[in-house]
Amino acid sequence: MAPTTDNAGYAGDPGKARASLEALRAEIAKAVVGQDPAVTGLVVALLCRGHVLLEGVPGVAKTLLVRALASALELDTKRVQFTPDLMPSDVTGSLVYDARTAEFSFQPGPVFTNLLLADEINRTPPKTQSSLLEAMEERQVTVDGTPRPLPDPFLVAATQNPVEYEGTYPLPEAQLDRFLLKLTVPLPSRQDEIDVLTRHAEGFNPRDLHAAGVRPVAGPDDLEAARAAVAKTAISPEITAYVVDICRATRESPSLTLGVSPRGATALLATSRAWAWLTGRDYVIPDDVKALALPTLRHRVQLRPEAEMEGVTADSVINAILAHVPVPR
Repeated sequence: MAPTTDNAGYAGDPGKARASLEALRAEIAKAVVGQDPAVTGLVVALLCRGHVLLEGVPGVAKTLLVRALASALELDTKRVQFTPDLMPSDVTGSLVYDARTAEFSFQPGPVFTNLLLADEINRTPPKTQSSLLEAMEERQVTVDGTPRPLPDPFLVAATQNPVEYEGTYPLPEAQLDRFLLKLTVPLPSRQDEIDVLTRHAEGFNPRDLHAAGVRPVAGPDDLEAARAAVAKTAISPEITAYVVDICRATRESPSLTLGVSPRGATALLATSRAWAWLTGRDYVIPDDVKALALPTLRHRVQLRPEAEMEGVTADSVINAILAHVPVPR
């Protein structure tokens, strides 16, 4: 396999890379019980160079999930608690005056990492929220007119609390559309919760992942090899048309005021491709598209107020569309 452009000195084995990424679930399970869909979604986002919006009530291990993923991939991670008084420079970094040299030097912010956990992103004003836009889209931060590249890989995992909206600043549609996936992190099942409490009773410390046995099972080289293999995963014209038909159907739905944009269609094609490769195929089938449709599209549509009052959800609209759009044979 030819080396990728991002790391021209490395020509990895896609088979080994797939096995390493599959091992992530078992490794993260040493720290986080359940939540396999969220783990898979984060891996898909890394393969697609995308970002993730994690939605779940406090205490369902969103932070622990990102930290465990970083440990299992040998990646650097930082966490920023978004608050109403957080400034853009608190995220991106700023110029600091050095009295000894009488010069300004750049002090990098927490965004200069591989996995950035933006905790409760909707609690900070739009000005600070928008400070992430350039980082997410361009993989760089511009301070005082100088662009500074971010590390690769780079992923923003932003969290939201789905039940407490008082005093928050909902993300505008333009920024929501920048997230590749919106993953829901549900409360655990009864048995999973029993397992969590049993682990804590046996001395599990969520702040010490090394003691929990979490070890690196993959690294940046594996990600590069995986990304190169995903890029070669075949997509037939029929699958491309299927993705377009699903996205166009959202624009015609009577329950929605806003449907999926062409960027959303591109995102669904990319995530379906990554999922196909992760499951061991070098081509995309309709089931891959269906599997990734909800997390890829749910945050890119906007419900009509009357539909919302009737209990309609974005997920139910997308599921109805998947049931009615003809599936290619």
